[in-house]
Formats: sequence, structure tokens, C-alpha cells
Amino acid sequence: MRVAFATTDGIYVDEHFGRAGRFVIYEFTKNGYSSLDDRVFSGGRDMSVEGTRGLGSLHDDAVQGKVEKLSDCDIIYMTSIGGPSAARLVKKGIMPVKVKGRMRIEEEAVKLMETIRNAPPPWMRRALEKDQQEG
Repeated sequence: MRVAFATTDGIYVDEHFGRAGRFVIYEFTKNGYSSLDDRVFSGGRDMSVEGTRGLGSLHDDAVQGKVEKLSDCDIIYMTSIGGPSAARLVKKGIMPVKVKGRMRIEEEAVKLMETIRNAPPPWMRRALEKDQQEG
């Protein structure tokens, strides 16, 4: 199961989904997790999304492009996300997770691993099983 974390520095979940220029990606299994290559959309804020707010289809296309590039992820952690963007993720089968404040990615990964080992919700069990079958 792949999980993305919206970040400015690679250490903290500290960014809004649309503004995030970088996502740290981890692969989770029932036995543990490991870091994969980051997905970098820009060197800072993602201006292709942020800079097109209010511009109708240009903005919609920019958001959809980001969703497509993260579509192999099952969960995305962020500090905030707009309703339309959240709906796009859910439609792709991606669970958006908002964190309260600035959280260390490693701490969130440890918590998620505890959930996977102890009591994963049904949708998470399906994601883990799907990845096991594909792997």
C-alpha cells in the first residue's frame, strides 16, 4: 500500500494538497514500511495549481494532473484540502487524511503501521491485500 505525505521539507506533513510541491512516498506492507522516491511537482509551492485558482478549467486540469500523478497511492496525508480535490482523490480510490498542525512524517508512518498491524479498517485491508496479490 502506497502512502504520500504532503511536505515542504521531507520531514513534516506541513502542506495543503494543492500547494504541495513535494510528496514523500512510503510503501507499507503488513511487515513494515520503506521509503520510495519522492514525487516533486515544484521546488516550492506548486504554482501550476495555486497560480490557477479561480481560472476554471485551467485549475481543474492542474488539480487533476496532480491527482493522476499520485493515483498509485492509497492514502495521502496533508494539512488541508479543498472539497473538490478531496472528491477527486476519493473517486480514484485514494483516502485523503488531514493532520492537525505540523506532524512528523515518521511519527505518522509509525501510527499507520500500528493500525495496519492491529486493526486496519476494511478499506485498508483491501488495499494491503490488493498490493500483495499484485506484488
